[in-house]
Amino acid sequence: MSPTSSTSTSDNSGAATAAPVPANVPDAPCYGPGLAALAVYLLVYQHIPVERSAELIRDLTGAQVSTGWVAAQLPKAAGIAAGSLRLIKALLTLGHVLHADETTTNIAGKRRYLHAACTESLTFPGLAPRSRAGANGLGILPRFRGVMVHDAYFQLYNGYPEARHQLCVAHVVRELTAQDELCPHQRWARRLRWVLSELIKQAAAARAAGLRHIPPKKIAGLSRSYDRGVADGLASHPRTSETGKQSDATNLLERLRDHADAYLRFTTDLHVPATNNLAERDQRSVKTQVKISGCHQSETGARNWLDVRSYISSARKHGLTAFDALHQAMQGTPWMPPIAPTA
Repeated sequence: MSPTSSTSTSDNSGAATAAPVPANVPDAPCYGPGLAALAVYLLVYQHIPVERSAELIRDLTGAQVSTGWVAAQLPKAAGIAAGSLRLIKALLTLGHVLHADETTTNIAGKRRYLHAACTESLTFPGLAPRSRAGANGLGILPRFRGVMVHDAYFQLYNGYPEARHQLCVAHVVRELTAQDELCPHQRWARRLRWVLSELIKQAAAARAAGLRHIPPKKIAGLSRSYDRGVADGLASHPRTSETGKQSDATNLLERLRDHADAYLRFTTDLHVPATNNLAERDQRSVKTQVKISGCHQSETGARNWLDVRSYISSARKHGLTAFDALHQAMQGTPWMPPIAPTA
């Protein structure tokens, strides 16, 4: 309830009585944590712009909130969630598997880069240049020592030799599909796509059976087919020079040959997924925000939004609803991730 110039009640006769608001009560409305949580929920989780969020709150609750009040709840929530964010970042460095990805976003009409690090139980997106120094500044990737799942952006990810690497199979399958469409008379792209699909199925079956890796007898033939597919492809698309630019097909095939261990790590360690789909899903909310609400108008606002989104996403992975997590935060008792290594 918002304070006004007087408070009113009814006496036993039904007549309304009023008393002035005490002098120490501010003139500005003071809303409770539930309404504050709703404002942040609409801004960050439902991607509704400030003006429409204020209108929706007024229409549904009767509280005459201003756009300024609604906008002020986002930095407030980010500040309250700061302790949870520090713990999320620390725990991300301790797990066996870490998904990493990078994408673009828009701030005040300018393109900016976003790095994401996540697991099945935690999410952290952060603004930084699309460089190793930028990623290092977020404080997660340089400290990680497990298996890092990512795309084939070697300029960035080769800078983390202390980690082992799983290259995203979904990315390379899309590349193989494109090559198959370009050269339908050649079989190598189709064969390699089939091999990778079968290996993913075998990994799922072994995992369901409680095994630690695919049995050697089941993987041997598929491994030979992988090598044969790469060799056949390179026979059709050989390197044209030692230093000159190569075709997309040659670059793809040489990558599959030279980084076979990284593409197939999921077959020898069943805790490792074959794809980086998790990171792509966790980044999708950023694209949705730009499409629905437009770009952020300042870097500070974007960072506040990302911090709150990280807090919400991580809490949801632990079974809380987005609103409940925000309500806890606005009550001054934010959700904190369990202190244990992440999977």
